[in-house]
Amino acid sequence: MLCSRKKKQANINEFTTIAVPSMKGHGYLDYTIENHASKSFEKMDELRRNNQLCDVLLRVSYNSQVEDFHVHKVVLASCSSFFRAMFTNNFRECHAREVIIKDICPIVMQRLIEFAYTSRITVGEKCVLHVLLAAMRYQMEDVAKACSDFLVKNLDAGNVIGISNFAEQIGCIELCNKGKEYINTHFSEVTKEEEFLNLSHCQLLELINQENLNVLCETEVYNACVRWMQWDLCSRAQYFHVLLNAVRIYALPPKFLAVQLQHCPILNREISCRVYLSKIFQEMSLHKPLPLTKQRGNQLIYVAGGYLQVSLYSMNAYNPQTGEWIRLANMLDARSGLGACIVFGLFYTVGGRNHSSIENSDSNSLACFNPITNQWIAKAPMHLARNRVGVAALDGAIYAVGGSCGSEHHKTVERYDPDTDRWTFVTPMSVSRIGAGVTACRGLLYAVGGFDGENRLNTVDCYHPDVDEWHPVAPMEKVRSGAGVVSFDNYIFVAGGYDGSNQLNSVERYNIDQRCWDTISPMKHRRSAHGLTVYQGNIYAIGGYNTEGFLSSVECYCPETNEWSEVTEMPLGCSGMGVAVTMEPCPKTVEKPDDDEDM
Repeated sequence: MLCSRKKKQANINEFTTIAVPSMKGHGYLDYTIENHASKSFEKMDELRRNNQLCDVLLRVSYNSQVEDFHVHKVVLASCSSFFRAMFTNNFRECHAREVIIKDICPIVMQRLIEFAYTSRITVGEKCVLHVLLAAMRYQMEDVAKACSDFLVKNLDAGNVIGISNFAEQIGCIELCNKGKEYINTHFSEVTKEEEFLNLSHCQLLELINQENLNVLCETEVYNACVRWMQWDLCSRAQYFHVLLNAVRIYALPPKFLAVQLQHCPILNREISCRVYLSKIFQEMSLHKPLPLTKQRGNQLIYVAGGYLQVSLYSMNAYNPQTGEWIRLANMLDARSGLGACIVFGLFYTVGGRNHSSIENSDSNSLACFNPITNQWIAKAPMHLARNRVGVAALDGAIYAVGGSCGSEHHKTVERYDPDTDRWTFVTPMSVSRIGAGVTACRGLLYAVGGFDGENRLNTVDCYHPDVDEWHPVAPMEKVRSGAGVVSFDNYIFVAGGYDGSNQLNSVERYNIDQRCWDTISPMKHRRSAHGLTVYQGNIYAIGGYNTEGFLSSVECYCPETNEWSEVTEMPLGCSGMGVAVTMEPCPKTVEKPDDDEDM
């Protein structure tokens, strides 16, 4: 018979050792539930809707509407600096069971409360401004950011002024800045909307004083002011003079000013404005030195076509401020030896040659590139094909000077009127010139150097459009064809070129007032058939050709220091391209070129 024994209860203190997992004393437990916070807020939201454990009542009144919301202080304080300060800083509301909220629509407060508990907000288009105002007032930054982002995505020419003004009034800086950026970028479209016409004269003045208005030409700013005044002419004409002080009058073409003086009815009312514009027009007509006028917005250097074994289709733009190259829409046909210029902000390419393995033909074509749309449009062709043509814009017209077609070297000159899309001949030069540099300065046109079929030239001819006559001026010190020629600050600069034996790196400049030439610092590279242009007071030499081959280097001349410096490389070295400066293209329509991609 077995004897039963009473089991003794174990006492932990009687054990000398305890068995634990062996982790050499370095183990620990770290466990996280990823959705713990969201689950907790779901439970708190359920408690709120059931009015359980709520510690404050928000009584929201707006006009005749009153609505109560039972909430938890800690939840509101967690996402609102306003409520956190209210409930934690010994304000009267800190211990209150009821808080009165005025001047906010109950439905808007409901959306904010729901966001505090759920981190989600859904707002209709008509209500988003009210929610943004409340989010800014109660310092709910996430809601304000969501509303701001929504409004930025839905900005258009018809609403941007109102939204920008609203954002400025409530202190939503990011939305205000984005709105102003949109206005600057789409100025022309905005000025055609009713919101623009309802601006006060102070608001309009502030707008047109902006340095970064992205306009093709200053005529857009002038015309916008006229349109605004015509909306209420009797009360607004008095502001014309103060608005004219903000318009960059010296950037307006003389032809445009002449039309305004003849046909603008406001100038018949405001005599002081007529006198002011007449004086400036007279200065332009007499070819007097004019004040330098800085272009609005961000400008880029555009490079079209060129030659590298074959003629190129490419169109690229260089931003000297960022050092970036931007690839734009290809030209309508491949061309080298072309000329380029800017008229009313549009980029025009003139003549050249299409040299390829299939054909080798000189061109009489004219094409226009719009940087806003990144698109090319063919315009009326010239009467004659012109390769290595000299091109410049003068008073809203394009001049095509000299050039060649096959073995024929031209002395003829054609002028293009963009308003009528027609070419007409003007008085020809005294000699034929191909590869001449052409530039406009103080209402006159200058044809510099070139090749007449037998000799390189150092002669310079000056065209007076008011009398349709060419007159010689002082010759250069060196003969040059294929030189780069620009005008700046009452000087004509001539850089590089070919003298019949060598490419040149020497640079000369012609003083228009003193009618003489002097030599300045040479370029770092010898080059001919290169591009030369002025950008923000500096001169850029781009690409070209010398005995070492096609150049990709870009160098910059600073007139103040009389020094050249290398600044960048082209995506692909070439010569014989058209170069000019105009406004930055629309960012949505462009892309940066790959370094190894053919142009």
